Amino acid sequence: MKTALKSFLALTAADLMTTPVRTIPQETTLREAANLLSRSSISGAPVMDAEGHCVGVLSSSDFVNWVVKGGEAGEKGKGTSFIAPWGELIDIDDSPDSAIRHYMTAHPITVEPTTPIAELAQKMVGAHIHRLLVVVDHEGPQGIVSSTDILAAVARAAQRTAQKK
Repeated sequence: MKTALKSFLALTAADLMTTPVRTIPQETTLREAANLLSRSSISGAPVMDAEGHCVGVLSSSDFVNWVVKGGEAGEKGKGTSFIAPWGELIDIDDSPDSAIRHYMTAHPITVEPTTPIAELAQKMVGAHIHRLLVVVDHEGPQGIVSSTDILAAVARAAQRTAQKK
């Protein structure tokens, strides 16, 4: 059991990260970003400025509660709103500037590829987030580690331990 535990604790961000990283330009609208995340079957992505620097992360937590409004004459409307992280109800269609840079989580937490799994988990728990960006020398994201990646590693380690018994 100690061998399985030690190999699990030896895992690093490089072992767990997903690549390539799907990014979103900061000028993307909320509607476009929601469609991009949905089409990519991901729950969040780094937001990049025009120079290729990561300026934030847009995640499903930023789209807390989507509401579809009914249209006139009984037709189903296409209007969409969501509750921003600070609690304000934002009507995307009526918003004069619905660029995601206004709704994303700024200053994402980054880690190096050598960051051990225990530190990854501590950073996520401490910041109440579900993903960390893996960077090298403050360049753009080289990978992304999600809480699901860590849970998958826990499940694999538990399965290996159970098979050794």
